[in-house]
Amino acid sequence: MTGIGVEARAQGARARALAVLRVRSRALAVALLPAAAAVILLAGGPSGQFVGHGWDIARWVTSALAALVLLAAGVIALVVARARPAVTPTVAIAESAAPDLYRLVRDLADRLDVPAPSAIALTPDCDSWLEDRSHPSHGPPPPRARDEIAGPGHHPHGRTTTAPVLVIGSPFLWWMRVGELRAVLAPVVAGTGPSAHPDIAAARRFVRGLDAAVAVAADRGRSPGLRLLRAGIGRVARLLLRSCQVHAAEMERGVAAAAAERAQAVDYGLRIVAQEQVGLAYAGWDRLLTRVALPAWRMGRWPSRLDAGVVAALTELSRRDRLADGFTSRLGERPACDLLEEPGAIDEATSLLAARLFHGGPAETGPDWSPVAWQEYPEEVVDRKWRTDAARLHRVLDALGVRRTTTHTDGPTLARVLNHLTGEGPAWDGDQSPGSTAWDGGQGSGSPAWDGGQGPGSTPRTPFGDEDDDLPHNPRSAALATRLGSEVAREEVGGASGGAAGGQPVGQGPEAALWDDRALPLFPLQPPRTDRELLTDHVTAMVCCAAMDTVGATPGLDWLDGPALLVDGERVTDLTPRVLSLVEDGDAIPLRTWLVEVGIRPEKPVRLG
Repeated sequence: MTGIGVEARAQGARARALAVLRVRSRALAVALLPAAAAVILLAGGPSGQFVGHGWDIARWVTSALAALVLLAAGVIALVVARARPAVTPTVAIAESAAPDLYRLVRDLADRLDVPAPSAIALTPDCDSWLEDRSHPSHGPPPPRARDEIAGPGHHPHGRTTTAPVLVIGSPFLWWMRVGELRAVLAPVVAGTGPSAHPDIAAARRFVRGLDAAVAVAADRGRSPGLRLLRAGIGRVARLLLRSCQVHAAEMERGVAAAAAERAQAVDYGLRIVAQEQVGLAYAGWDRLLTRVALPAWRMGRWPSRLDAGVVAALTELSRRDRLADGFTSRLGERPACDLLEEPGAIDEATSLLAARLFHGGPAETGPDWSPVAWQEYPEEVVDRKWRTDAARLHRVLDALGVRRTTTHTDGPTLARVLNHLTGEGPAWDGDQSPGSTAWDGGQGSGSPAWDGGQGPGSTPRTPFGDEDDDLPHNPRSAALATRLGSEVAREEVGGASGGAAGGQPVGQGPEAALWDDRALPLFPLQPPRTDRELLTDHVTAMVCCAAMDTVGATPGLDWLDGPALLVDGERVTDLTPRVLSLVEDGDAIPLRTWLVEVGIRPEKPVRLG
C-alpha cells in the first residue's frame, strides 16, 4: 500500500512538473510566433501567393519584428540560463572529515531505494533539506548519480543527473543521538528520488533560473540603457514566475509527500521521539543565539562553540522543565557529532558562519572580531558588557547635566543613578528640575545638553510600537531612556559603517563565492530592544558592577538567559523585577532592600569599561 501511495504522489509531482514545463514551451511558442509569420510571408512571395506593395511592407515589418522578438527572447533565455541561483551559505563537509556520517546517509538511501546525496553540508540552524547545486556557478559538479525512480513511469534511458546536496542543521548533530538523526533525515534523504526525475529536475531548473533572473534584474546599474534592459528582463521573468508558481508549489508538495510516504517504513517509531527533540533543539538554539551569542557579537567577539553550547543550554532546560525529565536519560547514548572526525573544528566553522548570517560579522578573525571560549565568556563578555553599559549610562547622565550627588569624585556611583531615577537630591545642574523652564517631561526643548536624541550627529530611532509603550512611566526614566536609546543607535550605526558589524565584502574562501557578502546579515536577529528595555539593561549592568566591586560578586553565564550575576557562587534571580520597579515608577525600595541584604554600598565608586 505504501508503494502505491509513493507512486501516486510521485506521478502527481511529475504532472505538475510537466505543467511548469508547458509554461516554458508556451513562452517559447510566443517568441517564435512572429518568426513563423515572417517565414510564411517570405515564402509566399516567390510562390506568387502574397504579391503587391502592401505584402512587401508586411514582410519587412514582420521580419523586423521577428528579429527583435528573437533577439529579446535570446537575451532573456541567456540571462535565465546563466543567472546564478541563490545558494544557502553552509559549511561543506568532505567525506574524509565525516566518513561515518556519509556511511549513515548512504545506508539510509539504500534502504529507501533512492539515490544518495552528492555531498553533505552543515547550516547553523535547526532545519535540514536538499539543495541543488548543479549550476556551473556553484563550482565543479559533485559525483553524479543515475536516475532511480522506482515503479512505472520512470525514464529508463540512462540519463544522469547531479544528486542534490544534503544540508543538515548543525544543532541536530550535537544534540541528537545517532538513531534520532537517522530518523529525522529519512524523509529528507527520500526526497532525492523524485529529485532525480528528469521532468522534475528540469522544472526546478526553470523556476530557479527565473528567480535568479529576477534577482539580476533588481540590480539595475548606473547606465539608463542597462536599467531599461534589466527592467524588461525582470518584468518577463516575473510574469513567467506568476504563471507557473501554483504548479511549482504543488510539485514541491507532491515531492515532499512522496518522500514522507517512502520514509514511513524507516524508524517510524523513533521518528516520533526525534521530532520532539527537533522542537526542543529549536527552542534552545533560539535562546542561545539571542540571549548568549548576540551580546558577544555586539562586542566584537564570537563564541567558537555554539553547537556545544546548545547542548549545555538544552541540558539545563531539561533540568528546569519537569516535562523534560526523561530527556536526560538519552544523553548516555552516542551523540550524532561522533560521526565527525573533528567535531571541534566543524563547530568553530559553523559558529563563525552563524555570526555572519545572523549578525553580519567578518569572515575572518581580527583585532575587533575574535573568538571566545565558553570558559572565558564571563570575564571576556559579561564583565566587559556590564562595564561598557554602565559607562554609557554615566555618559548620558553627564550629557543630561545630572550632577554627582556624593562626596566621592574619583568615580561614578550607583547612588547617582538611584538618586536621579527616584528624584532624591539635586539631580540636575543649572536648576534643571521638574517644573523649571529647562525641564519639560523629558523632551528637553530648552536644554542645550538634551535634544531628545535628535541632535546633530544623532541617529533617529525607529519606534517598535506605540510611543507610550516604549517609555517608562517615570518622567526621569523616560528622558534617560530616550537619550540612551539614541546613543545606542548612534553607536550601532557607527559600528556598521566601520565594517565591524559586516556589510562589507569580506573573505575569499570557497563559500564567499556562493552569496553576496554585501547582503549580510542574511537572517538578522532582532529581539525587542525598546528604550525602556535598554534603560533596564543599563541600570542592571550598573548594579552588577557595584556588586562586583563592593562585595566581590562575579559574572556568570546562564545558558538560557545569558549573563548572570553570581553572589557567593549563587545565581541572582530576583534582580530584574527590582530594577523594573525603579525604572517604571521610581520606586527604589525593593532594590535598596536587596542592596542592604547583599551588602552592596551604592555610594562607592565602581570601575567602568
